[in-house]
Amino acid sequence: MTMFQRAFPTTRRRVLQLLGLLGVGGSELARTAEALADSPGQWPEMTYRTLGRTGFRGSRLVFGCGAALMFWGKDELLEAAFDHGVNVFDVGTTDYYRNAEANLAPFAKKHRDDIFLISKGLVDLEIASGDSLTRAQHTTAARNWSAALDQSLKDLATDHVDAYYVMAVNNTSLMRSEEMHEAFLAAKQAGKVDHWGVSTHENAQAVLAAAVDTGWYSLAQIAITPAGWYDWGNKGVLAGTQSMTALRPDLDQARAAGIGLIGMKAARHLAGRWLGFGPDRPKAFDSHYGNQLLKAPLSPFQRSYAYVLAHGLDAVNADSQSPEHLHENFIAAATSQNYFA
Repeated sequence: MTMFQRAFPTTRRRVLQLLGLLGVGGSELARTAEALADSPGQWPEMTYRTLGRTGFRGSRLVFGCGAALMFWGKDELLEAAFDHGVNVFDVGTTDYYRNAEANLAPFAKKHRDDIFLISKGLVDLEIASGDSLTRAQHTTAARNWSAALDQSLKDLATDHVDAYYVMAVNNTSLMRSEEMHEAFLAAKQAGKVDHWGVSTHENAQAVLAAAVDTGWYSLAQIAITPAGWYDWGNKGVLAGTQSMTALRPDLDQARAAGIGLIGMKAARHLAGRWLGFGPDRPKAFDSHYGNQLLKAPLSPFQRSYAYVLAHGLDAVNADSQSPEHLHENFIAAATSQNYFA
């Protein structure tokens, strides 16, 4: 690590993300992907965990395709991930992620029998976390979610996904909706989807508890950091949250109930509110780490991924914008168990 990297430990990652989003240096990124693929010693073996009641043995790194594929395809990046053992790919509705599903479609079709394919759709209702939904709202939410699933299947050029989430849920009334559950069961009966899931980055603790109570959900993608729940509103750690260590009983209860837990936003807080272009917070989680993790040859981002994987999560969903970015995320997920006694 250079003196510059020690002084500004998130700068390199920030540049990689920006170049990936802007599409700068596409041929150079492709050459980097080839170089990484030709250097197996640089890639540790991926580790795996059964994802709840899905029964699928999934890589502990989930390739988050939403932001990475919003504007154009990156098949060489997807292939590099797959070649080294990533077998779970997560995307989302065109209403939020633009062309990501369509850009994932060729890769997903090529490897359909060997990957676990996840997408997610919105219910398209303005719902506050404390609202009690009316019958009409439940019906509308179910109809909109079903329509989102159909659109996702069309955009992915497939007739079936392994799991489809209710996206960005903050409301327990919606989680317990019989109408929503019936919509999922109808889609499952039609062969469109095998498993139901939820993604949440607001009111996540209550949403997860509702998922446990219903027994309906196979997967939950939760926004959580080493310091506790993530706050989508302020792009930081939720005020007053318990640490992840203190939340461990809730996570263990969910996993015992058959829910596979996938983390997201584990490291987002470190880049500051403005994605690293404002003040960075590379040491924000250091007080939660033991000496072994602090001394590990990992970046602050990698440490956060390793920590959440060792403290209750089955996998972490990480956005990868470039070959080097993918490699960084891969190492953290594959070696996370090495840094804890």
